[in-house]
Amino acid sequence: MEYNILIIGGNGLVGKTIARILQTRNPHFNIFVGGRKGENVNKSLKIDVTDPSTFQVINDKKINFIILSVNDKSDQVLRFAIANQIDYLDITKPTPDLVKAYDIARRSDIKSRIVFSSGWMGGIVPGLVNVLSKDTNDTEVVKLFVYYSVKDLAGESSAHFMAENVAVPFHDYKNDQPNLIRHFLNTETYDFSFGIGKRNAYNFDVPDLYILNKVERIPNVSVKMTYNSKFITWLLGSFQYLKIFNILSLKERKMIFGSSGNGDQAVFEVVVQDKNGDKKLSLQSTKGQAELTALSAVLHTEELLRNPHESNIYFSHQLHEPLSLLAQLNAYETININIPQ
Repeated sequence: MEYNILIIGGNGLVGKTIARILQTRNPHFNIFVGGRKGENVNKSLKIDVTDPSTFQVINDKKINFIILSVNDKSDQVLRFAIANQIDYLDITKPTPDLVKAYDIARRSDIKSRIVFSSGWMGGIVPGLVNVLSKDTNDTEVVKLFVYYSVKDLAGESSAHFMAENVAVPFHDYKNDQPNLIRHFLNTETYDFSFGIGKRNAYNFDVPDLYILNKVERIPNVSVKMTYNSKFITWLLGSFQYLKIFNILSLKERKMIFGSSGNGDQAVFEVVVQDKNGDKKLSLQSTKGQAELTALSAVLHTEELLRNPHESNIYFSHQLHEPLSLLAQLNAYETININIPQ
């Protein structure tokens, strides 16, 4: 079968990285890039997620797989993919938008594969949780600790996400009940791997909170984040404590979160507590967040296109055998994974 793959948002940092990795690993795939500045020539397509009239080119080019790497707040692309029976993978949504899109999909007649992959770093965390704990029914607690470097080469969407959501309360989960919290509060000291050491980490909202509790039914789930700069981490906590974010405009908040360096490592660590005790997995991407997010999207795409998966709604970790996902991540030259015995 000929695979015609469209990456919408393919001119952004993550979209370009997806295209590079996917084409390098699968030279026989036909990869199209969609964006507002496309010209519908060769493999550059003009597609505006806010204007469904631009979607006709998707059928004209016989696209059979869409990777969405730009935020589509109105879910126009999702609705189009469902209506036209096109496989769909979305890596972009913050938690409230993911919940809304998932509800749209569940109320629809699904005749293709609809995959939500908006968790941390392309939705791989729940799969790695399943590496540590063979049965999530036995898992009592999952903690995710994120190390974020302001020197990392970050795309515009990361800054926009934080600017939009930093003042919005969100939930983690305790004893299977939602617990309303805010970003950058409730410090927890954690000893990070890869030479980072002990850092104060603070509340951070990622869709894995929802996915691990509501889908995997893990009763206690939390996510904490620290910056490479201890001063910045402290400053953001102070801004939140004093409610300064509430009075800043979106433009001003974007200025705070808009820095992007020339590249640095990205690290996250998963801690699982089950009836057999505590287990930990540490992952380092030496080329940063964009590379790991793009690689994750590529692994999900390859799994969908190479192995039989029925038409249905999936979260991306549900596509993979956990140990196979772990092996594929470990095989990538810029990814390092440690699982202490």
